[in-house]
Amino acid sequence: MIAVAERINGMFKDVRRAIQKKDAAVVADLAQRQTEQGAKYLDINVGTAAADQQAAMRWLVEVVQGACQTPIALDSQKMPVIQAGLEVCDGRPVMINSVSGDPEKLDVYMPLAVQHNAALVALTLNVDGVPQNIEQRVEIAMTIVAKAMEHGLDPTKVFIDPIILPVTVDQKQPLYICEVIKQIKTVLCDPAPSTIVGLSNISQGTSQRPLINRTCLVMLQAYGLDAAIIDVLDTDIMDAAITTDVLMNRIIYSDSYLKSARM
Repeated sequence: MIAVAERINGMFKDVRRAIQKKDAAVVADLAQRQTEQGAKYLDINVGTAAADQQAAMRWLVEVVQGACQTPIALDSQKMPVIQAGLEVCDGRPVMINSVSGDPEKLDVYMPLAVQHNAALVALTLNVDGVPQNIEQRVEIAMTIVAKAMEHGLDPTKVFIDPIILPVTVDQKQPLYICEVIKQIKTVLCDPAPSTIVGLSNISQGTSQRPLINRTCLVMLQAYGLDAAIIDVLDTDIMDAAITTDVLMNRIIYSDSYLKSARM
């Protein structure tokens, strides 16, 4: 499972202060610790921590790149902020997070991903919002893959996010997402795109967030989930994710498998 580390985000108070004070040490420490815990990408999100989000994104990317060699996920709903991050990327693998499944949006973001040899997270939502059934989400996923082929973006670089909603909003959501992932892997299989979720959404508003996140992640992995945006500093959730990969025969077992998977 590809762990995309979520903590370099302006929504967190320590990162917000670091952005505002240009405290590189805080950001570098987070980059290094998340890498040590097994992050395969470091998600970078300015959020509302700076008035000039483009300058803040450039600064964050440069600090992270100076701290470690881990690939970066540029996270913003604003194209200029994504472009600002891409301008200072040093050639390591990069992910763009994210774009909706609206064809007009895909026509803008997919050429950018091709230009920068980047992976692209695409959400199964369109101008009508988030579909409330499995079929429409799979249809949007099919549109996303079709657009990738049209623009020459390798489908294996496409990460489809079926959008998991809080269990407090709709308790059937986890089962819906399991089925969407299963169908994506079955229908769009030559080659299949990857799947990803913003895991913490499932537990918003609950009293048992770590337990719900951990259990949901294992469920989704069993249905073929490839990646998740998670708190890699949560040892329990990382141990569960790695152990699931072992039991699903995706990585080789050894007595040191937890340590090996984090290297």
